[in-house]
Amino acid sequence: MRDGIQPIIVAGGGEIARIYINAVRALNSGEAILDEMGIGASRLNARVIIAGLGNNAYPVVPTSTDEISLALASGKAVVLGGLYPGHSTNATAALVAEISKADLFLNATNVDGVYSEDPKTSKNARKFDSIDTQTLLRLIRRSPIRAGSYELMDPLSIMIIERSKIKTRVILCSPQNIREAVKGVPVGTEIFVVK
Repeated sequence: MRDGIQPIIVAGGGEIARIYINAVRALNSGEAILDEMGIGASRLNARVIIAGLGNNAYPVVPTSTDEISLALASGKAVVLGGLYPGHSTNATAALVAEISKADLFLNATNVDGVYSEDPKTSKNARKFDSIDTQTLLRLIRRSPIRAGSYELMDPLSIMIIERSKIKTRVILCSPQNIREAVKGVPVGTEIFVVK
């Protein structure tokens, strides 16, 4: 890829996943089944991104860590969705960053960083320029973890970041923010590990 950067993109299930998950949850299905539905939706979204990237992307959506390694050997952008039930796509992205020994893990999402509270519902929410993994873990443990409801990060993704000491930023998803973050511009919120 350009400038010696090989992107690995993990697509979330988004609104499509939530619609299906909520419909099937109403039918009393278990969380593992709902996780599988979210994984399926995220893989469909990955296919859309691959189509948009054309020849710049590896043409197959990897479904295991072994397949990710093969895809990385292509030198093209690798796009995948979820891998395992019980893992959010944030946890999958952190795991992939760890496996690939990535220099940077960007959580490009629909908010411009980590806040003390949900900025969409609280006018008192304050944005952090940086936050350590343990403080973030305490912050996110206030919310229940269910299929289709992983908000910013989940405990597993934070634990992977912590054990691997992966340089991590949460940013608003936009081409400009991604470019700036890759160049080292301090956009969004830095997540760091206390030594």
